[in-house]
Amino acid sequence: MKPLTYIEHYPHALLQQIQRLIDEEKLGVYLLKKYPTTHAISGDKALYAYVMELRAEFLRKSEPITKVLYDGKISDINDALGLHRTTIKNHGGRLRSKSEIRVATLFKNAPEPFLKMICVHELSHLKVKEHNKAFYALCENMEPSYHQLEFDVRLYLTHLDLFGKLY
Repeated sequence: MKPLTYIEHYPHALLQQIQRLIDEEKLGVYLLKKYPTTHAISGDKALYAYVMELRAEFLRKSEPITKVLYDGKISDINDALGLHRTTIKNHGGRLRSKSEIRVATLFKNAPEPFLKMICVHELSHLKVKEHNKAFYALCENMEPSYHQLEFDVRLYLTHLDLFGKLY
């Protein structure tokens, strides 16, 4: 039996329920019932527009974002699903700041709520750098079901690890 690395920190009773779904090969059925379709945001330009729309709605006064893209190396290198990076350069005596958001390529073919959860997470880092109460409050402000989506993304990743492609 493979370890459930994405969900191992959840309560034992919940892990037993998930293990039962896995043993009966019904985890995919559960996910497909809850999230039957994937999104159509497959290119970097579309992803940039999607993130900028979220930013305009919730974080108008945050620092500008210069680049948003899917990154195929993200999960292998950093053990992450998304990255937010800010670089500051001295340009002729003036400081120039650039922010970019990278999303793991596996979200190209995932349900839209999963993509939104990752984008909301990375956008929240524009205001709050650490994972603390303020950070998660901002995530919930932008996506009220943020914590449920984070859990379901963990189930999705578990399914991909154990059974492969879902959609």
